[in-house]
Amino acid sequence: MDIKNEKITGRDVNFAQWYTDVCKKAELMDYSSTKGFIIYRPYGYAIWEEIQKYLDNKFKECGHENVYMPLVIPESLFNKEKAHVKGFAPETLIATIGGKEEIVDKLIIRPTSECVFTDFYSRIISSYRDLPKLYNQWCSVVRWEKTTRPFLRGSEFLWQEGHTMHASEKEAQEETTRMLEIYYKMGQELLAIPFMKGQKSEKEKFAGAISTYSIEALMHDGKALQCGTSHYFGQGFSKAFNVKYLDKDNQTKFPYQTSWGVSTRLIGALIMVHGDDNGLVLPPMVAPIQVVIVPIKGDQKIVQDKVKLYEESLKKNGVRVKVDNTDHTPGWKFAEWEMKGVPLRLEVGPKDIEKGLVMLAKRNDMKKLQVKESDVVNEVKKTLKAIQDEMYEHALKHLKANIKEAHSLDEIKKIVDQGGYAKAIWCGEEECENKVKELTTATLRCIGTEEVKSGTCAICGKKGKYVAYFAKAY
Repeated sequence: MDIKNEKITGRDVNFAQWYTDVCKKAELMDYSSTKGFIIYRPYGYAIWEEIQKYLDNKFKECGHENVYMPLVIPESLFNKEKAHVKGFAPETLIATIGGKEEIVDKLIIRPTSECVFTDFYSRIISSYRDLPKLYNQWCSVVRWEKTTRPFLRGSEFLWQEGHTMHASEKEAQEETTRMLEIYYKMGQELLAIPFMKGQKSEKEKFAGAISTYSIEALMHDGKALQCGTSHYFGQGFSKAFNVKYLDKDNQTKFPYQTSWGVSTRLIGALIMVHGDDNGLVLPPMVAPIQVVIVPIKGDQKIVQDKVKLYEESLKKNGVRVKVDNTDHTPGWKFAEWEMKGVPLRLEVGPKDIEKGLVMLAKRNDMKKLQVKESDVVNEVKKTLKAIQDEMYEHALKHLKANIKEAHSLDEIKKIVDQGGYAKAIWCGEEECENKVKELTTATLRCIGTEEVKSGTCAICGKKGKYVAYFAKAY
């Protein structure tokens, strides 16, 4: 028996095992011989490429340019920003030997690149005319994690990191929120994931940042997943790395800095938000293969001629399509492509050809519909759009159903233990935030934008300042 078509663990039986089963059996990744480091298989990497295309276009529309910075950071350079170092020191992988000689200034394998970018900016920024600097890089980073899980938390992962410099605080803060909004819209337009967005607490913000904003997704099991962040650094790194410029008023000033990024963690979000007991379910906009054509009795010339016609017509109309002409049975093929989450399947057989019909099978709800062969292209495009919209609405319904108000610490615990967000008024004190984590293991995922005009902190009873969203998280 082919193990690829063995049934996967049910989501509600063992969610963690279900997730691993999907990662492996949908051929998204595999484990390497180096613990904590995964292999991105072609299908998994193709999903990342679709994310890259979308974001890269958005970044360039905003004037950002792609660069590539070195993989290694001298320890002396890394140590220049103290808060940053303190936050990342436990996760760093350090090279101490080069060839056969000990490296005097040890080399840190980048966990992130603020230090490298800012050091470079100190050499190329000298005048207000050099600003803003809007750079982004696509690369991998290494963080020495004790516990790893494919896509969600790894010792190495792929990501993009934008690093920008601005002449004014206002401009830098606008950049921070603009990039967060791009990530938020990516959820709507590409991933069919409704993100929560908001500011992180002081406790949860990025090491070295003045403020951090994040997009958060809610998984099927009720846990949250941080899917992207945008940081406002102010002049902290600029001063630490002595980045100065001469302004129009002939005064020497320090620029204001931002940083923002998403990673292949987004693939994990796609799996856990949309997947089902048959495997992966991909939104059409991000799916590497949007339509798979499965010939029924494919040895017949009339079937192959029609398959070729549909394939060419769909490709001409911008649809990502694949024909499965392997010698497996149609049932095996159906299960295989359902496991891989291909949004739409075209079944082409001699009986339907005689009637001038084609069978379409939607992956998201498993519904089938027959369409006239003369309408195939239009019906496919219309159905793909419908699938994208349906998947977003389904995920949005799940999110809304799992945001519940809490008015006490006990209520917060009850909600997060069941799964989902506990929405609570919070005084803003870290002591209360810590109490929630100690009692429930949940963390403050983000601070909402809602204004608190009245009400008291659900934890301590003092005057409330913010609306906070607590949840257990990956």
